[in-house]
Amino acid sequence: MITILSGGTGTPKLLQGIKEVVNTSELNIIVNTLENDYFSGVYVSADIDTVLYTMSNLINDKLWYGRSDDTFYTHDTLEKLGFHETLRIGDKDRALKIQKTELMKKYTLQKAVEIQKNELGINANILPMSNNESQVSIKTREGLMNFHDFLITNQSSPEVEDIIYSEVEPAEGVIESIEESDHVIIGPSNPITSINPIISMPGVKKALKKTYVTSVSPFIGDDAVSGPASKFMKAKGYDSNCVGVCLVYKDFLNHYIINNTDNKYKNNIEKMVPEVSVENIILKTMEDKINLAKKILQIE
Repeated sequence: MITILSGGTGTPKLLQGIKEVVNTSELNIIVNTLENDYFSGVYVSADIDTVLYTMSNLINDKLWYGRSDDTFYTHDTLEKLGFHETLRIGDKDRALKIQKTELMKKYTLQKAVEIQKNELGINANILPMSNNESQVSIKTREGLMNFHDFLITNQSSPEVEDIIYSEVEPAEGVIESIEESDHVIIGPSNPITSINPIISMPGVKKALKKTYVTSVSPFIGDDAVSGPASKFMKAKGYDSNCVGVCLVYKDFLNHYIINNTDNKYKNNIEKMVPEVSVENIILKTMEDKINLAKKILQIE
């Protein structure tokens, strides 16, 4: 059994490769829920939905958000009516979100996701990290901001001083899926707002220490592959590079994969992690994704 800790951009790229080389029924995917919120009356769990679409081959892999086959009639009509949506939600994507919103009137988020992933024909087990609501705020020089206001309205431009989020309990089966796995993979997602919320939950680090953990760096040199990870790392006192990420994970990490242009950091990292590999982690093509998946899983 393989367990993957995922956010909504970097790790789904890797998932595209992993699902080509393993039986997906052997996968547990634990997904960040920190940024979940209501928009335009519907419950939006962006990272979870991205994983659902990735695993069902529906993902818009130009944006890594929403479906590739979507239209935007509802969004455009709302705009014409003078209602501005913070998120541009596609029509088919909105349908999934409406269904999830209605399901959650009866069930937990975890059960709602289980129903949806089964309807999408997904064999993998997809687990929200928590069923609890969480709050996340970005402290900037301009004041405290809601995460989506920072990310979308302000395009991640303000200087970040801190990231504050609430503690939540793991969803049912999260700890067990980690403990019972032969291999846990931490994908190249934002360490501060995608992965750290998962590993900070009670019992998760203890469980990770009981299994074999591989992480893929989300940095190339001093720059994040995508998103505001550099700003968030610096705000939390870490260098914005693969060494900084290693410091976040070093207490339980067995194998760390960095980009082949970051070989200069290898000696420092080897002092913290038993095994360090230097590979191409820039996942532009399906061949790139499959090759990295094989390297992680040691498949020839």
